[in-house]
Amino acid sequence: MDTLDAGPVGAVRIAPSILAADFGALASAVRLVDPQTDWVHVDVMDGHFVPNISIGPPVVHSLRPYSQRFFDCHLMISDPARYLEAFKKAGADGCTVHVEVGNTASLIADARALGLRVGLAANPDTPFDDVTPFLGDIDLLLLMTVFPGFGGQSFMPEVMDKVGLARKEIDATGLALDLEVDGGIDRVTAPVATRAGANVLVAGSAIFAHASPLDAAEAIREAALAGRR
Repeated sequence: MDTLDAGPVGAVRIAPSILAADFGALASAVRLVDPQTDWVHVDVMDGHFVPNISIGPPVVHSLRPYSQRFFDCHLMISDPARYLEAFKKAGADGCTVHVEVGNTASLIADARALGLRVGLAANPDTPFDDVTPFLGDIDLLLLMTVFPGFGGQSFMPEVMDKVGLARKEIDATGLALDLEVDGGIDRVTAPVATRAGANVLVAGSAIFAHASPLDAAEAIREAALAGRR
């Protein structure tokens, strides 16, 4: 399966996280917010790397016919190398692995060889120095603004210092690299994140738990863009 275009690097993007959607009606949920969706964010958890279990390649495969958006798969799992090919075949366009897992260079190379867009994630307490050696080899840096594992957590503003460091490094070196944040993103925190330098915003509960998910996604986009002005 060909990888979909992620769009212009650095542009503000809203990535609704289906982790917060109704799993019994995922296709309907994704379609509902499609007009305000740039990427569909797929949170994959194994109950080992993080204390929760979510979904895997079969769900990506089932959902793929219902959306033409870029599928941004966040692999919060201990052995991503074992599953990269399965996610690619299921319809993932990009896969993000955690630097904390280790074997980072090998994972990046494996994902690249499969034709995936390559992302690297770091938890809130992981130093920025842990990801800097790999910035030239990836397409996306994801800086978690909560500890991964469960949706609905509160945004950690202290991570914005790391987001700012990442933005300075990306701009100083001229890297074609998207900077994503995930956790506690809503219409209040979105401009905080984009002001610090993030351009891809993952939002779950703030969209899908809202009475009008589409209106919520639009409000987050407007707030994020305001933070860039």
